[in-house]
Amino acid sequence: MKKEWLTPEELAQETGFSRQTINKWVKKEQWTTAPKPGVQGGKARMIFIDERVKNFLKSTRHAAEPTATYRVTHNSLPALLMTSLQQMNAEEQDQLYSLLLREGIQGLLNRLSIRGNDQ
Repeated sequence: MKKEWLTPEELAQETGFSRQTINKWVKKEQWTTAPKPGVQGGKARMIFIDERVKNFLKSTRHAAEPTATYRVTHNSLPALLMTSLQQMNAEEQDQLYSLLLREGIQGLLNRLSIRGNDQ
């Protein structure tokens, strides 16, 4: 962290934790704080980012960055079409149904500017 003093909101943005979590740790870990200059009432605080704070945040890094495996699978065209149809509302499905009955698949392909090999 580049600054020596940060607000809980700033520290939350830098670490990915919530402001509430940061405030909880300030109390629990007894981090050094000071009143935020120019703010009356004593609630707004600045956190001193010392080695204790840095080490604590490093030790909790896994909590902010859950491990996940992402895999993109290529859906087959029939599965993709079925998923698309399921996401359409009833009126949209009726309109597509009418279009296919009226113009057929070739009409749909023409509307999408998809040309077959024989054209």
